[in-house]
Amino acid sequence: QVQLVESGGGLVQAGGSLRLSCAASGRTFSSYSMGWFRQAPGKEREIVAGISRSGGSTYYADSVKGRFTISRDNAKNTVYLQMNSLKPEDTAVYYCAAGSSVYVLQYGPYDYWGQGTQVTVSS
Repeated sequence: QVQLVESGGGLVQAGGSLRLSCAASGRTFSSYSMGWFRQAPGKEREIVAGISRSGGSTYYADSVKGRFTISRDNAKNTVYLQMNSLKPEDTAVYYCAAGSSVYVLQYGPYDYWGQGTQVTVSS
């Protein structure tokens, strides 16, 4: 199993930046593909970005392409989401997730989830 703890959320003005971090427990972090998801009030959870075990492959939702960057540091058991040019519609709770048998980053499956961190973008 792996436990995930997100951090880095907060309140930012439109056009600003935030970097989310997700620290994973355990010694097998590099065995997991990782994803960042978000859920806004009244909306379904959606995938924002995904990254393969080695970091060699990434996926981005169309809504964040060119603005968000996912990365990982397997030596630090951490995955990051750099968010630039934030928009009010990016406001949501952001979750990181891990999957050991992910074939397609966009679809998972992702088996383990963090507790989430709130991102609020003011206009």
